[in-house]
Amino acid sequence: MNVSKVVNRPLISITNVIWSFDPVTQQLLVLLLQRSTAPFKGTWGLPTTYLRADESADAAALRLVREKLGVTLPSLHTEQLATFTNVHRASGERELALTYMVYLPVKPTLIPGYGAKAVQWFTVTPAGERDDLVTADLVFKGLPDSVSRAAYYANPMRYATAAGLTADHTLILRTALTRVRNRLAYAPTILLVLGVQFTLKQARELYAIIQRKSVTAIDNSNFRKTHVHLFDEIGLTQKQGSGRPAKVYRLKTVVDS
Repeated sequence: MNVSKVVNRPLISITNVIWSFDPVTQQLLVLLLQRSTAPFKGTWGLPTTYLRADESADAAALRLVREKLGVTLPSLHTEQLATFTNVHRASGERELALTYMVYLPVKPTLIPGYGAKAVQWFTVTPAGERDDLVTADLVFKGLPDSVSRAAYYANPMRYATAAGLTADHTLILRTALTRVRNRLAYAPTILLVLGVQFTLKQARELYAIIQRKSVTAIDNSNFRKTHVHLFDEIGLTQKQGSGRPAKVYRLKTVVDS
């Protein structure tokens, strides 16, 4: 006699860490949504969608940006980050998260879509060995560098409190920032948030945030020597006042991790 078995398959979600940059305040930004539905109603977290049967994970990551922000990006503006599969990553039905980083060179008008009560840009604010997320009336403390992934999942409620981010999104964000920081010397794809071109001063401002330094701690001449080989010089900025126009660069290549 054949006995049919019930196979419980976990859900597969796509979670995006969407980076942008404010050229006025020189701040690195990350997009967070406040959930309006269960099981994480009221919590803030990263934009997430479920993988459809007829699409790849890469396509789903780009679709998520189109649906949530109305922005169509080329594939070079996204890259895979990591897969999060720990059984303790969220309560309720098991869900595996395929995560991506998205580099958004524009800041579209934010309108909460389906499943979101609110949507907001948060500034990445270095705080010792962690990076906090700050907006006008909210602050989410980042996960310290000293907390390993194993330690986090061994006691997630210690770090994922009721006032914290959705599920394990604080760990996902820490993972994303670590990846960006570790790649600055050879594949600084985070510079895509500056647009198709940038000055070395703008690049140093972004590096300073990620490296948790003041921009004055990154010497301009040394930065030019150690990083200019990663860029193509493409022209000059428009002259303003009596000063000399600055050279403008773009990323030479986009290297997959």
